[in-house]
Amino acid sequence: MLGDLTDRDRAILALEAAWPRHGGAKEEAIRTKLGMSPARYYQLLWRLIDTEQALEHDPLLVRRLRRLRDNRSDKRVARMRGFAG
Repeated sequence: MLGDLTDRDRAILALEAAWPRHGGAKEEAIRTKLGMSPARYYQLLWRLIDTEQALEHDPLLVRRLRRLRDNRSDKRVARMRGFAG
């Protein structure tokens, strides 16, 4: 149900989709284009990618971000347990 995404949700997904993976000044773009702090942006983004609406809106982006988040989480847990350097 694409109607459930807010304008802000779509703007967050659009910025993330358009941003080069290793480009600079992303934090500044977040502040100027979305009017929020980078910390708030990432909080909203990580919540947003768990929704079916976001998955329907941009399945490739959402799946890529879910994989990225899950891989980082797995590595963090492994470090906490002492299994990885």
